[in-house]
Amino acid sequence: MCAGHVETVEVRGSAKGTDGWFPLERVHAVYDHSFHAQTEESLIIDFVNPARGPGARVSVELSASSASSLIQAIQDALEDGERRYGPLQLETTA
Repeated sequence: MCAGHVETVEVRGSAKGTDGWFPLERVHAVYDHSFHAQTEESLIIDFVNPARGPGARVSVELSASSASSLIQAIQDALEDGERRYGPLQLETTA
């Protein structure tokens, strides 16, 4: 990865890697040159748990248009969840 600006956010969730499920602690996002995606640049998203080492990592590379579509799909899903189940249960990280 080139020296692009990385956005990092603390999260609470789970991901499934080669060794099974593991708890997530962070997500890193950067728009940079792709490693594997067939695009010149991609939004690269790494879901990680640093305490569990390199095996606790799931990485995704998306084209800019795919990333934008994903953002909209997430927003739509959250809005639908609010309509169906009430206000979102927002958490604060300690």
